[in-house]
Amino acid sequence: MRHFFKARVWRVLVATLGLGCLSLSVSAQSDWPKNKPVTLLVAFAPGASTDIVARSLSQKLSELTGGNFIVENKGGAGGNIATTQVKRSAPDGYTVLVHSVAFAVNPSLYADAGYDALKDFVPVALGPKTPNIFTVNPSVPVKTLPELVEAARKSPFNYASSGIGTTTHLSMERLKTAAKVDVVHVPYQPAAAINAVVAGHTQIASTSMPPAVPMIKSGKLKALAVTSATRSPLLPDVPSITEFGYREFDDYTWFGFFVPAGTPADVVSKLNAALNRAMESSDVVERFAQLGMASTPNNASEFATFLRAEVPKWAAVVKSSGAKAD
Repeated sequence: MRHFFKARVWRVLVATLGLGCLSLSVSAQSDWPKNKPVTLLVAFAPGASTDIVARSLSQKLSELTGGNFIVENKGGAGGNIATTQVKRSAPDGYTVLVHSVAFAVNPSLYADAGYDALKDFVPVALGPKTPNIFTVNPSVPVKTLPELVEAARKSPFNYASSGIGTTTHLSMERLKTAAKVDVVHVPYQPAAAINAVVAGHTQIASTSMPPAVPMIKSGKLKALAVTSATRSPLLPDVPSITEFGYREFDDYTWFGFFVPAGTPADVVSKLNAALNRAMESSDVVERFAQLGMASTPNNASEFATFLRAEVPKWAAVVKSSGAKAD
């Protein structure tokens, strides 16, 4: 009888402790993000476009939520180092990966990127997007993209991009395939790609908008086309590539926010709402516009649907281009 009584007391104690732990867990979730600082782990070095996006939003997120959002950079391996670090972090909403479209590209570009883009993370919110842009050195005697394609069929041309496997690289590879023209790829670091074309080391550049716009406006580069389906409001006189018959194009460099798989749904929902509010604030909208970026309100489910289309899209381009990264 005494043994039965002790066993029953023990079961009650265990159940009570379990309920207490559950209560603490639920409380921690409901208090997010006020229990400790939220780290926005940027997958690239300070000054990169992804870093600019994170830093443009961190203070606004702190103001909107009452939490403390801090930015930390963990560059390397095309963003894979930061990605795998967040993958292994606690799924509690206090470590958020800030990445670019490379998040969707890398699993097919690297032999082992260290993560599955569709299984290891919860996509929280799609951030701003910016189209890529094709430019040429002013010495190149062409004024339009069709003229460039024709010139490249007659003479050897090369182009600079911001690195192997980036969307700036892959967008030009898509054009090469569609136009049936061969142009030699010369990969650079992001800022160096623009400088290489300005200096005349390559004739063509395929880059994102932010580094190109100042050079275009100062006359150091000629803009031929943006890779989005429509023109960019920042450069309304520059045609969309679709205007030249390349209807399948709608390529962007985009930025996104991710948390580890298993993060509670209510935390994801709160973070998504805060990010959307931050991106809709007038000062952030203006800051993004100056860089040729724009964001559209979206929920986590919509971002997940977008990501499920992006991963196979870029995998196909990587395969057809033969691009590989170590």
